[in-house]
Amino acid sequence: MKLLDLGVEPEEVIAHPRHQAAQVDLVPLVERVRACRTAQDGYELQQDLLRHILDVEKDRNAFSQAVKRMRAGKKPQAGAPEPHSGRDLVDIETWALERDLCERLGRQFRSIGDALAWRAFNHDRRYILALCRNESPGLMAGKAGLKAELETVESHWRDDGRFALMHDLTNCLRIGDISVWQDDGPHTYEIKTNARYRNRLQEQRIATAYEAIRTGSALPGDNPDERLHDIDTPLRTHLELLQTATQRAAKDGIFSAKVPGSRALIAVDLYGVIGQGWTPQEFRQRWARQWNAVRRRARIGDQLDLNMTVTTLDTVSRDPKRVPWGVYPVHPVAAARLIGDVMTFIVETSGPSLAADLTAQGIPAQWVLPPGTEELVGGEVVMEMRSRAEWRTPNGLTAELSRTLQLRRSEMDRYLIELLDQDCWAAGIRHLLLSPNTSDRPWPVFRDEGHTWL
Repeated sequence: MKLLDLGVEPEEVIAHPRHQAAQVDLVPLVERVRACRTAQDGYELQQDLLRHILDVEKDRNAFSQAVKRMRAGKKPQAGAPEPHSGRDLVDIETWALERDLCERLGRQFRSIGDALAWRAFNHDRRYILALCRNESPGLMAGKAGLKAELETVESHWRDDGRFALMHDLTNCLRIGDISVWQDDGPHTYEIKTNARYRNRLQEQRIATAYEAIRTGSALPGDNPDERLHDIDTPLRTHLELLQTATQRAAKDGIFSAKVPGSRALIAVDLYGVIGQGWTPQEFRQRWARQWNAVRRRARIGDQLDLNMTVTTLDTVSRDPKRVPWGVYPVHPVAAARLIGDVMTFIVETSGPSLAADLTAQGIPAQWVLPPGTEELVGGEVVMEMRSRAEWRTPNGLTAELSRTLQLRRSEMDRYLIELLDQDCWAAGIRHLLLSPNTSDRPWPVFRDEGHTWL
């Protein structure tokens, strides 16, 4: 596995002084997110998080400029930060490593912003799904409107004692610039340096997002069939198994387990691996042996080309729909290790086995993803589920409702990475299939998520 496009070994990335320092900083930030109770808690945490992100982004910009100069045959600019890897300063790859590492660290700190957003919205997934539907805004450092946003945040805190969350500190909030928690709940705003230059398109997207949350109307975007659907079933998971996995991997290096619902899990902690003193070859042999064994126990190892796998490796703050590690029910140190890829885990399922599980629960399902598909195209269908219901109308006629529900990568990702309980997941699918109000592109939201996330 690799953590950077340069192909640098994971151990070199993890051991880099910048990465080591970030791991130290992440633990108390995770603890503070979980301890947030008041507007003051959120305001003070946001100030510290802003400093971390701006510092790393300024260095990233400087290293990027140095790489461009070196490609043009020039020396790095005067005042450029010094690389800490110990590599040759004349080698352009030394500077490219620092640039790419800063990009990783920026995402890691933004995952704390994501956790703060989830907590501020009371772990209500609807707000995340509605407000994530823009392209990523890019870096904060050097942003033209940053001063106006900071002034707005300060004025809300100074004048009214209200917490205003800056969306640029997150990856998951991409519509609007800030969200402010007022007496009647959250409000999201677009901030401009000059009030005369309003962005009416973005203001409309904000209004559309909140209308979708309130009424179930279309989410922002080009597809009117993309809608939120409340599932009248409490969210249930097997995340207690993830707690065990993180503890055991930290101690033993590798931990594997069968997950109910035709899934297998394997976790690796690099510090735990180092503590075992294995050679690289010994590690690979042990990993393969445990992974193959747990696949067999989960009965998903017969046709690997029909399996689907998700990994946590280098995914933090890339997908705005993923729940951030900071609110997972694991120890803060484990959360920081997951954020920094010191610890990774993989969850895998067999498509046909999963379809058979649903069929056995009365939901006819068929795995339609072709064998051996390694890279999925966005929106590609992996499984289809069907339902058919009949009932008598008051005038004696027979009515029939038939529906085909197509399951795509994003929902499979959620089933695997969040370790959803299969009965709970199936209940949500059944609800969508039988409800006459289900749209063609539903986004299900289970009840009581706040009892799952910290």
